[in-house]
Amino acid sequence: MDDLTKYFETNKATWNAKVKAHATSKMYNLGAFKKGKSSLKSYELNALGDVSNKSLLHLQCHFGQDTLSWSRLGAKCVGVDLSDEGVKLAQQLNEALKLDAQFVCCNVLETSQYVRETFDIVFTSYGVIGWLPDLKPWGQMIAERLNTGGTFYMVEFHPIAWMFDYLKGQPVLKYGYRQVEVIYEEYEGTYAEPDHKMVSKEYCWNHGLSAVVNALSDAGLHIEYLNEYNETPYNVLPDLLKTKSGNYSTKDKLYPLTFEIKATKP
Repeated sequence: MDDLTKYFETNKATWNAKVKAHATSKMYNLGAFKKGKSSLKSYELNALGDVSNKSLLHLQCHFGQDTLSWSRLGAKCVGVDLSDEGVKLAQQLNEALKLDAQFVCCNVLETSQYVRETFDIVFTSYGVIGWLPDLKPWGQMIAERLNTGGTFYMVEFHPIAWMFDYLKGQPVLKYGYRQVEVIYEEYEGTYAEPDHKMVSKEYCWNHGLSAVVNALSDAGLHIEYLNEYNETPYNVLPDLLKTKSGNYSTKDKLYPLTFEIKATKP
């Protein structure tokens, strides 16, 4: 087994365990979701607008809440995720909610081997690219799966936020802004359920914004905008404060916590 295979298999096992923890977590609030609450946040809703009758590919969809939220808004959706437990739960939710989304279990970098159709929108969000060792094949895959004139949109935690080690509570500056070497972390619980009795074993990488932009532009996409924000919709880092918008920020707001990119395929 080569190193990359080991990294992906370890991450898959961890995400399979996380699905079980997250399905009952307050953060994901599956009960409210089943009753109609959307899991989508303001950034992606504002960026993509009316998605009715549009085809949408959701990359790294976890157990499908965002995919199904787009489906509720009228998009024809396909969700892709590495975790077979995540895909299984997504399929169960799709059936229970009587929606028409489809879900595929595969490594996101191999999406084009499993999903042949092209889409009006390719979407990914919050905690996704750090699981990928190289963004160039990711950008190429996105271009392959987009229709001409189609839109790619991502909203993601900022690479500066990933420079810190949070495992001991207070953030400690530890990792490079562009971390080529793999990062390994092992800890109890998950971001959604810190007290859950499981051990998260994770291999990840930190990509600077230039790597993200270049991966997309090198694949032939036109970057419409790149925005950075001092807030995140998720209260998943230590000592964040709730803002007037309902998001969360650090007390001093010295660095951004999220960024978004919108691009089109000419």
